[in-house]
Amino acid sequence: MTNATETAPGSALISVPRGLKNVIVTDTTIGDVRGDEGFYHYRQYDATQLARTEKFEDVWHLMIHGSLPDQAQSTAFTQQVGELRALDAATIDLLRRAVTPGVEPLAALRLALASAGILEQPLFDLDEAARTRAALRYAAIAPTVVAAAFRLAQGLDVIDADPSMGHVADYLRMSTGNTDEQAISALQTYLITTIDHGFNASTFAGRVVASSGSDMTSSILGALGAFLGPLHGGAPGRALAALDDIGDPANTRDWVRGKIESGDVIMGFGHAVYRTHDPRAQLLKEVVQARYDSPLVQHAVAVEGEIETAINELKPGRKLYANVEYYAGVLMSEVGLPPAMFTPTFGVARIVGWTANILEQAAEGKIIRPVARYVGPEPKRGA
Repeated sequence: MTNATETAPGSALISVPRGLKNVIVTDTTIGDVRGDEGFYHYRQYDATQLARTEKFEDVWHLMIHGSLPDQAQSTAFTQQVGELRALDAATIDLLRRAVTPGVEPLAALRLALASAGILEQPLFDLDEAARTRAALRYAAIAPTVVAAAFRLAQGLDVIDADPSMGHVADYLRMSTGNTDEQAISALQTYLITTIDHGFNASTFAGRVVASSGSDMTSSILGALGAFLGPLHGGAPGRALAALDDIGDPANTRDWVRGKIESGDVIMGFGHAVYRTHDPRAQLLKEVVQARYDSPLVQHAVAVEGEIETAINELKPGRKLYANVEYYAGVLMSEVGLPPAMFTPTFGVARIVGWTANILEQAAEGKIIRPVARYVGPEPKRGA
């Protein structure tokens, strides 16, 4: 592929890098990732600082309404999304009939969203207030559906939503029964860090669907479909599995050499955007070290250092650092979530970012319509 600024020979079309790498496709006020600086933000706020100081609902308000709420707004918004979190009887019945052992929680979410939105109107026909109500509704029920599906797949009773609880606290309680304040606080930090992260594949997919004027549910499902791919949303569990695979940190160098020689990806290390330390990984590392002095945390920290050293020795000049998935799996394990819930938990946060982007795209009113460069056999014109 040629550079994004070059013109394809014989045409006015612009040829861009594979994967649209570094190609600007639109303007946004939602946030950005500055990979060379190791920094990302939501609106005008440092995202990691928000994760340190704010509650999930307040950052959600920021993403949807464009500002951090004052106390009265925070109380009202928390109550609003709390009331939306409960599932209706029809959705619960659908999940009871559809979820069997082996069904993934995010597959159940896909089903529940499709069912809930069956009579939904296109975004093109809705005003801003109606679009926002739809965005809040679907983001609010996501943790309830995921938690219910997880429990049903294990043959456990569903724990109903409690509108009086905070979003993160209720999700952890509905999933595991855990109401420990330290666990809730740690999980909230993680969920805030993963609400949004630039124009990743799932966010872009959701915006493409929304650009056609389609409905909120279809736009979210487009994002969710991209998110389900193992190159996108499925990494936290794989990173934690690598820790088990390595075992003793002394084995790390040989393990890394084997991965490099076979051309395998070192899960939990490196990022498509960051060229320095991932700020999300650094924050989550701080959280787990401060709150959980456990063998798992100690093991993860030791192995992280060994992997970085091994990469520097075996591939000089190749800077690969721990990414968010590396410590996300550790944190979720410490709060009591099993590997089967790692990616679904990631999705519970990211749906807030998706809906914010979908609302912004719907307001733009312009369909996304790129072109592909044909490289097949020369076509034969009719006589």
